[in-house]
Amino acid sequence: MNSAERFQSVMSFSPVDRLPLIEWAGYWDKTCERWHEEGLPKGIIEPEEMREHFGLDTFFQLWISPLVSSCPEPESHGAGLISDEDDYEKLRHHLYPEAALDKEVVKGWAKKQQNGEAVIWFTLEGFFWYPRTLFGIEKHMYAFFDKPELIHKMNEDLAAFSLRAIDELCSVCSPSFMTFAEDMSYNHGPMLSKQAFDEFLAPYYLKVIPELKKRNIIPLVDSDGDVTELIPWLKEVGVEGLLPLERMAGVDVAKIRNAHPTFKMIGAYDKTVMHLGEEAMRKEFERLLPTMKTGGFIPSVDHQTPPDVSMENYKCYIRLLKEYCEKAAVH
Repeated sequence: MNSAERFQSVMSFSPVDRLPLIEWAGYWDKTCERWHEEGLPKGIIEPEEMREHFGLDTFFQLWISPLVSSCPEPESHGAGLISDEDDYEKLRHHLYPEAALDKEVVKGWAKKQQNGEAVIWFTLEGFFWYPRTLFGIEKHMYAFFDKPELIHKMNEDLAAFSLRAIDELCSVCSPSFMTFAEDMSYNHGPMLSKQAFDEFLAPYYLKVIPELKKRNIIPLVDSDGDVTELIPWLKEVGVEGLLPLERMAGVDVAKIRNAHPTFKMIGAYDKTVMHLGEEAMRKEFERLLPTMKTGGFIPSVDHQTPPDVSMENYKCYIRLLKEYCEKAAVH
């Protein structure tokens, strides 16, 4: 099987020769700095180059941002850019670019996907993530109560932009899956209530997801933290899966599989054991193997590989990943 066929087979719970070998996240710059000191060639920097160097399958990701490159940066992480509707209107000329992507780059990816050599996926900013980006973390949480009309306006605009971006992207390629960037959970569960989800997010998911499914694009959500409680909410709006399923937040993929047999999953490999050596890493793969064998699940580091992982330990992880992805072949 080639990479494109293998991904589609796993995600449809169909027979497969082995599971895909992926590192879904980009590589942490501090980790790359360490590996360059430990012998990784200095010229290998980009995620695609790193994946090729370590023998992983080729996955191309396009992040489609609703922010124009001229958009100002917040003063600090989480500080935000606006406080009210007047601020939002003043910022609009920095939002919703006419051209959402570089079509020439994507055309090159599309050729590789057509030949079965690669899988293309893209990310849209989600309806929790995007208002938080503009408001900042604290003002965003208050805005659900103080400025509900503005959140709806922002998400209406974001949905329109997202639909236009999907049309633009699909004019040059056929992505296999996508993620909504959300990060709406922490280690004790969702950061918003079901009522808030239904009022402020669900209507906009229901605008965008049907258009994805018309094009056979699998819609996933990217959220850190304990996402277990979110899953029924997401299924109601058509989301088919999640990543990265962080183990340190208490996520248990075996329990998710038992409760949601057809829900798709990517990630779940506990990054905090990778610096401990082969025995610890093998034990973590053994934890995941029963779920890997059920289909619909691709193991990958449950976020970026941290800088306490030596290059030799990462090579060991890759060797074990290949071993267990073959063990988990679905026949």
